[in-house]
Amino acid sequence: MKWLTVPAVIAAYTLSFSGPAFASVTADVKKTVDQVVSIVSNPELKKPQNEAKRRAALKSAISVIFDYGEMAKRSLGVHWKGRSKAEQKEFVDLFATLLENSYASKIESYENEKIVYDKETIDGDYAEVKSRVVTAKRDEFTLDYRLLKEGNRWMVYDVVIEGVSLVSNYRSQFNKIITSQGYGELVKKLKAKGEEIKPL
Repeated sequence: MKWLTVPAVIAAYTLSFSGPAFASVTADVKKTVDQVVSIVSNPELKKPQNEAKRRAALKSAISVIFDYGEMAKRSLGVHWKGRSKAEQKEFVDLFATLLENSYASKIESYENEKIVYDKETIDGDYAEVKSRVVTAKRDEFTLDYRLLKEGNRWMVYDVVIEGVSLVSNYRSQFNKIITSQGYGELVKKLKAKGEEIKPL
């Protein structure tokens, strides 16, 4: 099975910003992104011997951006309600490991990409930030963030790249495994993937 990993263009958005200054959702995202940029740009943390420290710092910063629980729930779809509380917690943990490590492995390889923010919309506790990733070669990709307000913070629960939802992609893969092989097999595959990625 070919596992979906966080696309490179998602990682690119953490590295630089351009366009008008937004005062609400984008500002909240940028606050965390600045921390990620600081980690990636730190000469000391770039050293091979500090890889574990760098990864730990990145994961800590990334967890502020992504709502793993909401993403995991939406990715499991109709199968979420059938799981016990213990199973739900285990699944969120496994999903977080998959996403964190995929994201970290991508972000460490990218620099100099820019984001142009085109539109920000808020509808109650939901928001969406529409943007375009501009690469060093001037290629462009649409990259939209879907966020949910939790208290006084905006958390990303989905990322849409060129019209394709990250959560929908995971849901399609997970549903296929559960339908054909059972939920237990999905957990087994996620655990194996976590070992393969070797989370820190």
